[in-house]
Amino acid sequence: MDTTPSAQPLTSTTPAVPNRRRVATAAALASAVEWYDYFVFGIAAALVLGDLYFPAGSPTAGVLASFATFAVGFLARPLGGIVAGQLGDKRGRKPMLVLALTLMGVATIGIGLLPTYETIGVAAPILLVLLRIVQGVAVGAQWGGAMLLATEYAPRASAASTAASSSSASPSAW
Repeated sequence: MDTTPSAQPLTSTTPAVPNRRRVATAAALASAVEWYDYFVFGIAAALVLGDLYFPAGSPTAGVLASFATFAVGFLARPLGGIVAGQLGDKRGRKPMLVLALTLMGVATIGIGLLPTYETIGVAAPILLVLLRIVQGVAVGAQWGGAMLLATEYAPRASAASTAASSSSASPSAW
């Protein structure tokens, strides 16, 4: 095995400015869309989900149970980041971002169409928790991928601020 350095210098190609702006904008918009779905669930958990999916106990216990389903999504986020990070390194970040947005959309539609406890019994809260896990995995996959993609496309001097813009888009979902 030869350990001498290559005679050819390493070159880095910086993407054109329009592509960098487009990637940074897409990463920020993806973050805003993902977190909007997340925030809407938090509001619904506080206002209506306790009565619809956890009616057996007191109203307070129902709200606490619905907040627990909200927390499940946060606990699933690292799994999404780990899996999508590995797959993003092998298959590309853009397909992983598209997959994350698709997963979030499917899970959100599933929650919107999910029958209540009165209709299907205990299966309703179980399905709700499973869909929240999918949402959490999707947010974890999207957030890490968007940050990396924005950083990779940014000029070296502004990589940190470009990545921060992707992350700061989540509050704009409000």
